[in-house]
Amino acid sequence: MKTYGATDVGMVRTSNQDIFKNTVLDENTVLSIVCDGMGGAKAGNVASNMAAEIITDYIVKAYKPQMTALSMENLLKTAVNSANLEIYKTACNDLNLKGMGTTVVAALVRDDIAYVSHVGDSRAYIIENDTMRQITRDHSVIQDLIEGGHITAEEAKNHPEKNIITRAVGTRENVIVDFVEENIGEGVLLLCTDGVTNALTDDAIRLVFEENELNNVAEKLIQTANENISNDNVTVTLVSR
Repeated sequence: MKTYGATDVGMVRTSNQDIFKNTVLDENTVLSIVCDGMGGAKAGNVASNMAAEIITDYIVKAYKPQMTALSMENLLKTAVNSANLEIYKTACNDLNLKGMGTTVVAALVRDDIAYVSHVGDSRAYIIENDTMRQITRDHSVIQDLIEGGHITAEEAKNHPEKNIITRAVGTRENVIVDFVEENIGEGVLLLCTDGVTNALTDDAIRLVFEENELNNVAEKLIQTANENISNDNVTVTLVSR
């Protein structure tokens, strides 16, 4: 299994509240996590770092190679819920951290299957040949408006509420964690924060994959997003066989 990752503060922000972690569990399995913190510079950074560390530690200790698909789902959801509770408790006990939270997209990739849990609007895609498909659903005001038929995807790009998420890890005592299982095949799993997807179209992202070796794609995606003046931190991880 091959993993790559990169993060950058971007062109507007003064601090980076994003974080990623790639962890090899065995020769056939890796864990990849991307988090985008919220709640002020300090608080957002605390929340995203806590989430990445807690989820990673939980899964490293509990993962077994013989786990079934259902066990993988339960493992990921439990890990994210554990992070949610710890972040929430920490925020309740420190006024400087009150209201902090983070998006999470966490993927266990074993052989050619990706098991993905997510909360918020950080995304997972599968890139294969000339196709790119999003496998997560944003938990955001904009997504709800699009699905409700109130606005179009084109109108969503410049909507004033496009950065408002409806679900986050750590902001409440309980959180609903979504899960998806997908076959990657010979493709690549891409995890990224909205600093990437707000700055780049799907066609622009796909073009970076087409024009670069995989080991250069993460850095190139960040560079391209920054050239488009991304208004947020920019973070990318990639997993392939």
